[in-house]
This record gives sequence, structure tokens and C-alpha cells, in this order.
Amino acid sequence: MDNRLLLALIIMVILTIILLVGRRLYLRSQRVRRRLHLSAIFTNITHELLTPLSVISASVDKLRDTEPQYSHEYDMMQFNIQRMVRLLQQILETSKSDAGQLRLLVAQGDVMKYIRQTAECLEPLIGKKDMKFSINCQPESMMGWIDTDKLDKIIYNLLSNAAKYGKEGGTVSISAITNDKYDEVEIKVSDDGDGISAKQMKHLFKRFHDGDYRQHQTNGTGLGLSLTRDLVYLNRGTITCHSEEGKGTEFIVRLPIKKEAFAPDQIDEKHKIDFNIPKNTIVDINTIVPDVNADPEDPIEDGYKLLVVEDNLELLMLMQQLLKTTYHVYIARNGAEAIKVIHEKELDLIISDVMMPEMDGIELTKAVKADPNYNHLPIILLTAKTQEEDEKEALQSGADEYLRKPFRLGDLKLRIDNIIENRKRMQTEFSQFSAEEEVKHIAKAPSPDEAFVNQVLANIHKHIDDETYDRDALAADMGTSASTLYNKLRSITGMNVSAFIRDVRMKEARRLGMENPNLRVSDLAYSVGFHDPRYFATCFKKQFGIQPKEFLESLQQKGQGK
Repeated sequence: MDNRLLLALIIMVILTIILLVGRRLYLRSQRVRRRLHLSAIFTNITHELLTPLSVISASVDKLRDTEPQYSHEYDMMQFNIQRMVRLLQQILETSKSDAGQLRLLVAQGDVMKYIRQTAECLEPLIGKKDMKFSINCQPESMMGWIDTDKLDKIIYNLLSNAAKYGKEGGTVSISAITNDKYDEVEIKVSDDGDGISAKQMKHLFKRFHDGDYRQHQTNGTGLGLSLTRDLVYLNRGTITCHSEEGKGTEFIVRLPIKKEAFAPDQIDEKHKIDFNIPKNTIVDINTIVPDVNADPEDPIEDGYKLLVVEDNLELLMLMQQLLKTTYHVYIARNGAEAIKVIHEKELDLIISDVMMPEMDGIELTKAVKADPNYNHLPIILLTAKTQEEDEKEALQSGADEYLRKPFRLGDLKLRIDNIIENRKRMQTEFSQFSAEEEVKHIAKAPSPDEAFVNQVLANIHKHIDDETYDRDALAADMGTSASTLYNKLRSITGMNVSAFIRDVRMKEARRLGMENPNLRVSDLAYSVGFHDPRYFATCFKKQFGIQPKEFLESLQQKGQGK
């Protein structure tokens, strides 16, 4: 009886295990089926998107032939088309890898020549960050068997990664050497960027790893290194990474290039590698990278001067092209470049992205608002962040406006025009102030711009009867340069320094005349810093439309009438 009970218990345990294992296998198969189904959907979508992109690309080429004067715009369109093609192809290859459908097809050709030509096509991508780029192939020429499509993607992903995460002005290098038997090629891609921490190294080749191990604010799909590893394994090769924080990173790929390393169905005997066919989809972006030091093209007469700061090259170019029809547009690719432009150019407004390398938009805003020479410049921040805390941080840093991406150009122009109109309204108010209103204005709690003007007014009134008090003396009292004083005062009031000083003197003369109509014109002139009564009379009439003598006489007659 005990044996039968024990046997029954054993059978029950076995059945339970079978049920649990069966359920787990069933759920796993369902997940696999769903993943394969989603992979098939992504594959179909990718194929569908590649077709209209090809049509758009062909249409752009046709437009280039018929309307060649817009070459800059065509270059930008093609650059973005080819960038989308790259991303879609990467998604397609990843889907194939998941489904086990990646296929290798090697052909015979000059391996070293192919690696060099592919790397050279990527030089503009690296050059746009002012990096030094070196290519070293030893030997210079050597025949072997490679899948050019897969090798192109491996080289592109590794070099674009080095360009993305390397430091600006640093170095990127690629080398290719063979072993003693000439049956393997070793490709090394290195940069001198910030490096990768040991903790993050563990996740380096995981799908959707976003690369924040380098703490750079860059965009990516998180597929590049994972796909690169899959492609290397498909080629029966190996990939390793050596990195040291603060010193840089090196990827080492070893690939077999001997015919015997591949299966018969992976070998293309009929076709050799044709070096006349472009190996990748990267265009020579040197032709479309804007010069951040250049003055605006075709400047609008009397147009407002804007500085656009954006690290995304395509968006920077697009905004420059769209805004330059209305404004003077200067550009910078990060906060550090922007500071240089701010110091060198006369600006009215700054538009800046938030997420940028070196100095981000928040840091740029704080730096500008903390500098008394430039804190009058309005700043509009653009960001892809959507949290309320992010907007609060931007406004607390001193930004005048905050616009979320994606945004409409009309919304951006509306904010620019609103800021400009507010400045014009402030300029009108200051120009219409009487001397009494100016004094009252000095006494009230001001904004930073008003505080600056109040200090200017106080200094001028302090030396109102000093004929030698000019813009240089005023700049010295303000503790700034004459050029900075000019830029800031013109931006806020619409007047240059000399005109503003003269405006204050005229208003004070009018006030003194109203207080004491019996003053002589010469005494009135001397009291507000004019040593020439005739020139004083000319300025007075120009501002108020009446000679000072007539003005005083009219006041006397009014007094007698009372």
C-alpha cells in the first residue's frame, strides 16, 4: 500500500512537472511567435518606407537638373533621405537577425582597398566635429573574400560611433592589418573620447543600449553595436572592445578572408568586387556644413540679428535657411561656439537647443544672463523634453521663451516677433518719457533691462550740466566698454549712446523751462550741458518742434493769463 501511494505521488509530481514545463514552453513559443510576427511587420514597414524614399530621392535629383540654383537645399534633402535609408536598413538587418534570416555572400576583391575607400567616404562625417582622421592599411593591397554589404555596415557603425562619442577636435583612427598567413584581417577603430566605464561595458552590445555610458547628449537607435556584433559573428569573426575612462575606446574586429572559411552557399564565384560602385550611402557633407564664423547670407536691411544654436547639423541648416528670409541669422553648433559669436557679433536674440555637447542650452542661458554685458539678450530655448520640471528649469535659468520639439516654424516666428514687439514697445515708452517720468522710473523696482537703463539715466542726470560728459565717460561710469554700452542700449531703447544722452538733456531742458519760464535760452542750454546755445536751439526744435525761445515765451504768457 505504501509503495502504491509513493508511486502515485511520484506520478503526480512528474505530471505536475510536465504540465509546468509544457506551459512554460507554450508561453515561450507564443512569445517567439509574437516576436517573429512583430519582426515581420517591421520588415514589411521598412520595405514600404524605402520605396517612397527612393522616389523622393529621384525627384530631388530631377529638381536639381531643372532648378540647379537651389543646390544647398537639395544637398540637405539628400543628406536626410540617405540618413533615413541608413536607419531603415539598420532596422531591417536587425529584424533579419532576430528571425535568423541574415545571409552571408562573399566575393573576391581587394580587401584593403575596399576598407580604405569605405573609410574615406566617412571622413566628412568625422570632419564636421573638427576631428583628425587617419586610415592605415597594411599591406596597402591584398585580395580576399568579403561580403561588402556587411563589412560596410560594420565599418560605418564603428566609425560613426567614434565620431558621435569622441571629443570635438580629437582624433579617430582606423587600421587594417593581416596575420602572417594572410587569411584574416584585423580592423581597429579607436577614438580619444571619454571612454566606457567597466559597469557599462557589460551592456555594450545589448540591443537598445543607448550609449549614455559616454554621458554625451546624442541621438541614436541603440541598434548599432548590437547589429555590428551580429554581422561580425555572421562573418565568423570576433569583436572586442578595450576602453579606459578619460582616455578613449578601441574596437577590434577580426574577420576571416580565406575562401575556405565559408560554406559553398556563402560564396559568389561569378562576381568580383566592383570598386566603381559606391560602397555606402554617405554623401560628401563638407559641401553643406555651414561656416559658423560666416556673416549671414543676403542680409535683410535693418533686420534683427538672431543667433541659432543647435548641434543637429540638419536642423541647424534648415532653421538658418527658413529664418534668413526675415532676419540676419548667425549660427553655432554648441554653447561654447555660441559664446564666441555673442562676444564678436551684435545680436538681438538667441535661439538655442537645450541638449548639446560641451555647453548645453541651460548652461548657455545662465552664462549669458550672468554677464552684465549681454544679459539683455532674450533667449528662446528649444527642447525635446516634455516634463514640467524641464520647462521650469529652463525658465529659472533666465530663458524668455520655451518651445518643445517638434515645433512649427510659425510658432517659433511668433515667439521671436513677440519678443521683438515687446522691445519696440519698451523703446517707444522710453522715447516718450518726460524728465519727471524718467526720475519716477528710476525709483521703481525694475526688470534687469530697466535696471540697466535706470543706471544709465542716473549717471547722465548726475552729469547733466557737464558738456564733456560723453559716451566714453558714461561707459566708464557703467563699468563696461563703449561698444558693449552701445549694443545693449541700442537693443533696449533703439537709440545709440550719443542720441540717448542728447534725448535725456533735451527732456531735462524742457522740464527746467516749465519750472522757470523766465530763464534765458543760454542759461537753459548751459544747465543741460550745451556750451553752444545755437546748437542747443537746433536740437530742441528737432525734438519738440518748437524753438526754445518760443517755448519759454508761451509758458510766460500762460502764467500771465492766470
